[in-house]
Amino acid sequence: MLMPVSGYEDLPLVSLGHAVAQAISLLPDIQKYADVAKQNCKEPAGGLTIDESAAIMLHTMNWKPIDKTLYVILNEALRSKDGRSLKSWFLFLKIFLTAFHKLPSIQRGTAYRGCRLDLKEYYKRERPVIWWGFSTCTNSIKTLESEYIVGKTGTRTLFTIESY
Repeated sequence: MLMPVSGYEDLPLVSLGHAVAQAISLLPDIQKYADVAKQNCKEPAGGLTIDESAAIMLHTMNWKPIDKTLYVILNEALRSKDGRSLKSWFLFLKIFLTAFHKLPSIQRGTAYRGCRLDLKEYYKRERPVIWWGFSTCTNSIKTLESEYIVGKTGTRTLFTIESY
């Protein structure tokens, strides 16, 4: 079992540029993408600062190669048994999670996550799972069925997440 992430909470809140600087050795282009995200977040909603909004945008951005995006590398670090690999992400986690805490919570209900893989060997139906990573979810099954996401045919796994 992986240990809960801790240690980032006590760090100061810094600019996005400063927060991603520690990850340049892992993602050499991250500063360039952070700058693009900030340019696209000039008037953030929900009480977020430009840096907080840009941190969320940066996490969702795709670039080539896909296996060298912030989303992939950060989730690998979160799932690693070696907690040292996560330390380079602490300043980013601080700004990223600060932003999420300002957003409205999902009320009681269901959220969905899907992928175009058969994962039934790893995840058993009706068994709780601790998800060590950040993943995009939706509250609409129709959104998931879009051909851009998992579609309606072929091999797929659908995760149903109950919020209480």
